[in-house]
Amino acid sequence: MTGTQTVAELVQRQWGDHRVGLRDRSRVLSHHQVAAGAAARAALLADLVPRGAEPHIGVLLDNTPEYPLWLSAAALAGAAVAGINPTRRGPELARDILHTDCRVLVTERAHLPLLDGLGLPGVRVLVTGTDAYAELLAPYASAVPGESPLGPVGPGSRMLLYFTSGSTGAPKAAICSQGRLAAAGASLVDHFGVRADDIHYICMPMFHGNAVIADWAPALAAGAGIALRPRFSASGFLPDVRHFGATYFTYVGRAVQYLLATPEADDDRSHSLRLGFGTEAGAVDAARFEARFGVRLVEGYGSSEGGASIQRTPDTPPGAIGRAAAADDLAVVDPRTGEERAAAELSADGRLLNGAAAIGELVNRGPNPFEGYWRHPEADAARTRGGWYWTGDLFFRDTKGFLYFAGRADDRLRVDSENLAAAVIESILSRWERAAAVAVYAVPDPVAGDQVMAALALRPGLSFDAADFASFLSEQPDLGTKMAPRFVRVLSRLPVTATNKIHRVGLRREGFRCGGDVWWRPADAAGYRVLGTEDVSALEAEYADRGRTALLDR
Repeated sequence: MTGTQTVAELVQRQWGDHRVGLRDRSRVLSHHQVAAGAAARAALLADLVPRGAEPHIGVLLDNTPEYPLWLSAAALAGAAVAGINPTRRGPELARDILHTDCRVLVTERAHLPLLDGLGLPGVRVLVTGTDAYAELLAPYASAVPGESPLGPVGPGSRMLLYFTSGSTGAPKAAICSQGRLAAAGASLVDHFGVRADDIHYICMPMFHGNAVIADWAPALAAGAGIALRPRFSASGFLPDVRHFGATYFTYVGRAVQYLLATPEADDDRSHSLRLGFGTEAGAVDAARFEARFGVRLVEGYGSSEGGASIQRTPDTPPGAIGRAAAADDLAVVDPRTGEERAAAELSADGRLLNGAAAIGELVNRGPNPFEGYWRHPEADAARTRGGWYWTGDLFFRDTKGFLYFAGRADDRLRVDSENLAAAVIESILSRWERAAAVAVYAVPDPVAGDQVMAALALRPGLSFDAADFASFLSEQPDLGTKMAPRFVRVLSRLPVTATNKIHRVGLRREGFRCGGDVWWRPADAAGYRVLGTEDVSALEAEYADRGRTALLDR
C-alpha cells in the first residue's frame, strides 16, 4: 500500500492476482477478473462519453458485482461515479441524474420502471444483465488497465459524487477524489488491521458513502475479498456471512436493530466475523450485538464530505462516539458566535446535565479534506465559512475530550442513515387537498437517528381521514420510501414565532407526547391509527430500554 495515491493504482494492482476477489451468490470473480472487467468498462466508457463532456456516470444498481466493477472502471478512466438512490422518485430522481451531468447511466432491469417517463436528455442508459449489454462490452474484452483514460488520472481526479441533504431542498453531491478515497481506505486498513485474506461483506447500499468509503475502499487497499448482498436482509445476514466466510462488515444503526430482532439461535456465534464498523448503532444495541454474536461494533463519525472525523478508542465511554482524529482540530461552538461551548457535565449514569451550555455545532478549525459540492458554490461557502468546516451537526464534549452526538443543527432528518430535507417532504404533503398548512420535523428514533413527524392544519370544516391520507401518500411519485411520516399531529393552526415562522423548536420539543389529535403508523402496519395512551406508554418504554429520550431539546 506504501506510495499508492490513487484508486486506479489499487485497481491495477489486482492484475495477475487470481485469488477470489469479488463474489455474490451467483458469480465469483478473481482479483484479476475484476481488473480485466474494469478495464473493459473503462474502454467502453471512453467511447461513450462525448468529447468535452464531464466524465461522470450515474450508477442506479443494487449491490451486484457490476457496482464495484463500474467503480473500478471509473477509477481507471479518470471518471466519477454518481451513486443514484433508488428510493428517489419521479422528477427528484431525474434531477439527481441531470444535476451531476451524467452522460451514462448504468442500471438493471429491476430499476427500469423508475425511469419510465423521465426526461433524461443526452443520457445513455446501459441495462446490465441483458444481451445488448454483453454485446456492447464484448469488443473491449482484451482491454488492459490503464489503456483507456478519459484524461489524466491523479490523486485530485474526481472519483465519487455522493448525495447528501441539507434543510433547504434538493440533495447536494459531495465530491470525493481518488486521493481521498485511497487515503480513507489505507487509514481503515491500518486502524483495523485489515488483511489480504479478509472478506468484506457489503450489505449496505453502495449508492451511500458508508459502503464505498468504509467497506469497499479498505478491501481494495488491503487486497481483501469482497462479498455482496443485493439489499440488506436481517434473516440472510448470518447465512451470507457463513457462506462467504466474511470477516468484516459495515452497518448503520437500523441494520443492527433488525439483526437483533431476528430469533436467537444456539449457533449465533458460529461464524467468521471479527468486526463491524459503522454509525448510530447506539451503545445499548452495540453491547447487545457483541453479547449475542461475539462481534465488536466500532462506532465512527464521518461523512461523504470528509470535513471532520471522529475515531473511537478502547477507552471511549458508553454513549460517546470518540475523540477527534489526529489531523483534526475539532471544537463544539455556538453556531452564532463561534465561541466554544462549556464542557459537558454528566451524571453517574451518563445523562447530560447542562445541555443548554454544552451543546453546540461541531466544527473543524484545522485543514480538512473537504472537496466541495458539485456545482453548488453557495453550499461550499456555507460549509467553510470563516475558514472552518461546519458539520451541521450538534455535539457536546466531556472534560476528557470525548464527543457525543446531540442531533442536527438545522431541519434535516436522518432516517435509516439517510438525510432528508423537511422542506421537500412538506412540499409533497401540502398537495393533500385537506391540508391547509404543513410542518415536517424530526422526533428521535428509539435506536438512532430520527423519525418523520408532520403537523397538519386542515382546511375549515374538514377532519383527518387516515385512509385518504395513506392513499394520497401512495400516489405521490416523488415521495421517497423513507419520507412518509411516522406520526401525524392534527392542529387547528400551526404555532408560529413572533416573525410568523413556524415554531419548529416547540413542535420538536412536544414530539408525539403532546396530547390532542395524534395519529401514527406502527412498524407493522400499512395505515394510520390514533395514538392512544397505551401506545405512548409502550413507545416511552422502548426509548427508555435503549437509553434514548422521546423529546428533542433543540
